[in-house]
Amino acid sequence: MSKVCIIGGGAAGMAAAIAAATRGNEVSIFEKNEKLGKKIFITGKGRCNLTNAAPMDVIMKNIVHNPRFMYSAFMQFDNNDIVFLLNEEGIETKVERGNRVFPVSDKAYDVTEGLKRRLKKLNVNVLLNTQVTDVATKDGAVSGVYTKKEFHPADCVIVATGGMSYPSTGSTGDGYKFAQKLGHTVTELLPSLVMLHTKEDYVASLSGLSLKNVSAKFVCNNKVLYEEFGEMLFTHNGVSGPAVLSGSAYVTKALFESKEVLLYIDLKPALDKKTLDARILKDFESEKNKNFDNSLDALLPKSLIPVIVKESGIDPKQKVNSVTKEEREKLVDTIKGLTLHITKTGDFNEAIITSGGVCVKEINPKTMESKLISGLYFAGEVLDVDALTGGFNLQIAWSSGFASGNNIY
Repeated sequence: MSKVCIIGGGAAGMAAAIAAATRGNEVSIFEKNEKLGKKIFITGKGRCNLTNAAPMDVIMKNIVHNPRFMYSAFMQFDNNDIVFLLNEEGIETKVERGNRVFPVSDKAYDVTEGLKRRLKKLNVNVLLNTQVTDVATKDGAVSGVYTKKEFHPADCVIVATGGMSYPSTGSTGDGYKFAQKLGHTVTELLPSLVMLHTKEDYVASLSGLSLKNVSAKFVCNNKVLYEEFGEMLFTHNGVSGPAVLSGSAYVTKALFESKEVLLYIDLKPALDKKTLDARILKDFESEKNKNFDNSLDALLPKSLIPVIVKESGIDPKQKVNSVTKEEREKLVDTIKGLTLHITKTGDFNEAIITSGGVCVKEINPKTMESKLISGLYFAGEVLDVDALTGGFNLQIAWSSGFASGNNIY
C-alpha cells in the first residue's frame, strides 16, 4: 500500500483518487478551493458535457495535440467506464447531438456529488481550502508535498492541477511550476477553445447574431488549418460559437507566431454558386424596383445585410433590375466567402481549455508517471494534450487521472 497525495480535486484528480483508493492505497486530495470539481460546475454551460459517446477512434481524432499519447489510458478507462461509474452512484446519463453525454438532470452538480460519494466510500481524505506550495523529492523520487502549514509525506504524488483556463476556478498554472522545478519541460501555453478577435470592426454591429448551418474555414499561408460545418456567433469584437471554438484549437499557434489567419464563412453552404445565383436572380425579378439594400431580406438575417451589401461593392441604392451579372457574381462570392481577418484569441479568462503543458515525451503514457522523478505523476489539463469541444477534454481528464491512480501499488 502506498501513501498517495493528489494535488487538485477536479475531474482528473477525483478519477485518480478513485482508481488509487480502489487499489487499497491511502489517498489524500489537496484542493485549494472550497469544494471539489469547481470547473466541472461550469462545463456544458452548467449541465456538464461529461464525455462523448462516439467510438474511441473518433474520440482520438478529436484530440488536437498528442492523441497517440492517450491510447493506453483510454484502454484502461474509456467513455463507457465513466458513464458506468456515475450510473453506479445513481447518476443517469443521456446522449445528445454530436454524441455529447450529459446527466439526465442537466445538473453538473449531480456529477460532482456522485464522484464525491464514491470518494467517501473509498475513505479518500479530502482537504479543502488547502494549497500545495511545493513537491518534495529525495534521491530522484518524490517524498511528499508542502502546504502553507505543514509537510505531508507521500510515496506518490499526482499533479492534477488543471491548466490556465478559467483561473477563477483555481486553474492558475501551479502544476506547470511544479513540473518545471522538478526538471520537466512545459510547452508553450496558449488559450484554446476560445473566442477570436477580428480586424473588421463591423462585427460589433452583428454582436449577438447566431448563424446556423454555415461553413467556417480557417486558412493560414494558403493552407486550410480547420474547416467545420455548424454554428457560430458574432460578438462585440469578434466571433465565437461551436465552429469557431473548435477552429481556435488549430489557429492559436499561428496567431502566437504573428501569422495572418483568415476565416472564410460560407453563409449558404448547401447551395453551390450557380444555384445561389439563380436564387438571387429569382428574388430580384420579383422585386425589380427595389433598391439593392432592401432586396436581401428573404436570403439573409437583417443585421447581416448591410455588411454583405458593403462587402459586395454594389451601390446600395441601385435598383435590382440594373444589377449586372458580374455584380451578382461578386455578391455570390461574398455570401459564399465572407472574409474575416483573425487578429488574436481571447485570453485565459475566456478559454475553455489550455493548449500546451507538461511535455508528454517525459511521461509514461501507460502509467502517467514521470520518466524523470520516481513516484511523480501528471494527469488532466496540466499535460500537453487537448481536444475539441464535445466532452473530449473531460474524457482526457477522466482517463489520464484513472491511469495515474490505477498504476500505483
